[in-house]
Amino acid sequence: MQSVTRLFDIPYYQQEHFPLEKAFVSKYKGEWVTISTKEYIRKANMLSRALLKLKVQANDKIAVISMTNRTEWNILDIAVLQIGAQNVPIYPTISEEDYAYILNHSEAQYCFVSCVEVLEKVKSIKGQVPTLKDIYCFDEIEECKHWTELLSLGEDTSYQEEVEMRKNAVKPEDLATLIYTSGTTGRPKGVMLSHNNIVSNVLASQPRIPLGSGSSALSFLPVCHIFERMVLYLYQYCSISVYFAEGLDKISENLKEIKPNVMTVVPRLLEKVYDKIINKGTELTGVKKALFFWAVKLGLKYEPYGANGWWYEFKLAIARKLIFSKWKEGLGGNLETMTSGSAALQTRLSRIFSAAGIPVMEGYGLTETSPVISVNCKKNRGWKIGSVGQIIEKVEVKIAADGEILCKGPNVMMGYYKDAEKTKEVMTNGYFHTGDIGEIDSEGFLRITDRKKEMFKTSGGKYVAPQLLENRLKQSRFIEQVMVVGEGEKMPAALIQPNFEFITEWAKRHHKTLGGPSDLVRDEVLLARIQEEVDHANEQFAKWEKVKAFKLTPNLWTVEDGHLTPTMKLKRKVIKEKYLPLYNEIYGY
Repeated sequence: MQSVTRLFDIPYYQQEHFPLEKAFVSKYKGEWVTISTKEYIRKANMLSRALLKLKVQANDKIAVISMTNRTEWNILDIAVLQIGAQNVPIYPTISEEDYAYILNHSEAQYCFVSCVEVLEKVKSIKGQVPTLKDIYCFDEIEECKHWTELLSLGEDTSYQEEVEMRKNAVKPEDLATLIYTSGTTGRPKGVMLSHNNIVSNVLASQPRIPLGSGSSALSFLPVCHIFERMVLYLYQYCSISVYFAEGLDKISENLKEIKPNVMTVVPRLLEKVYDKIINKGTELTGVKKALFFWAVKLGLKYEPYGANGWWYEFKLAIARKLIFSKWKEGLGGNLETMTSGSAALQTRLSRIFSAAGIPVMEGYGLTETSPVISVNCKKNRGWKIGSVGQIIEKVEVKIAADGEILCKGPNVMMGYYKDAEKTKEVMTNGYFHTGDIGEIDSEGFLRITDRKKEMFKTSGGKYVAPQLLENRLKQSRFIEQVMVVGEGEKMPAALIQPNFEFITEWAKRHHKTLGGPSDLVRDEVLLARIQEEVDHANEQFAKWEKVKAFKLTPNLWTVEDGHLTPTMKLKRKVIKEKYLPLYNEIYGY
């Protein structure tokens, strides 16, 4: 094989160049079970043959809904793609209504599910999806066909010739997958990505990865999103062994078991890890506590490439040995880099984890761009904290007159499925309108300053960029989530979901008794304390941007309750509607 041009070429490329004994590793009944590159390809071909026996045609859609990342997902993915069909991943925790919409809109023929919870949701709406012929499950469930039935069906190798014919017929520009964007408003849109869209992104991202064959990765971000999915193809291309975490609640445990070299993260995870570490630090006493916070203070000033000078580097070496080595150990001990995406990363997190010897490489992209547009890279001075890195090869970015980031390149989607009108709205002369505001500095580093659609004007005519304020406010350990409001109003204000876990600990330390969430959000002492946090955050903003008032909300903001999209972005309209009485109190309605 000379080169990779289609997604299913990747495992074959791995087999030819650096086959692995541990291509993928998943945990079943408490045991880590590995699959080699050779076995991965063998099972993908068995499944392809079975799908042909089920009369799956080129361009048929196969849905897959999994609560966790797992080996089976990847085998199915290759099996579907190499017969010219398309994989339609669906986020597991969205509503039954959205399940029905996506399955109908994509005209899915078969659906593969991970577990009982997902199976029940699909069964509840199966009658509403006339194209859906059958459901298969990865877990063993009595009332559902197990995916291994298809492996048995595909043992007959007489269909392999047709598999090869189908493979040869797939062109790089052909559709590979439909990824339905969660969207902060309206129905999900089906983003059409071709083989070449994603392959071009894998090949252009590869030089930014500091690791290669023999390394290991932990995968836990949902593979139904293009960020983790592209990265999984990238790991395979680089012959990096992939271990799948058992779930969000087991990440800490899995890190210690696997000791990976690399993992992808979202800012929210790093925020939680940092808060837990700081909480432990506050429990220390005497010299240990003083040393801990000396190291933290030092770490928050970190700059790459020794930019702070030899004296800083000398002190950092001491801090790493005495304090930060324990942080690294807590994350397995071998973590060399983390790649962050999906939302803006606070610079303090980038600095502190990098000071601890676990640099965070922040990148930027969208589902529509497969996803990477730019990413930081430790090599060749390609890393600048506060930026989302330099633009990857073959991708062109220009900044429009209004500051919007426009992107052109082989990574830009084919369009929105069955929606030429919406596609037209976001494309101009081959450039995709990202909806983000940004700037490129003299060294080619891209910075994101806000979401174009989320910026608003106060009644005084002043523009406010809510994300900048929100990211600053979320640096407070008292604040879990925050939404800045004030469009058309006299001043910006905020709806805040308190960090109930931290506040409970804070109350204990101060010998204060708090009631339940509904009482807590009205507690005068707590409100005064959070006001201090808001005042502190306001210091770096202009007078018209400062948050002048806030209200605490008594519930957690979750994907399930509609506050957040599956990628943890705020559903601003929904949140405002849910807390309209609080909004009206702020503005005196």
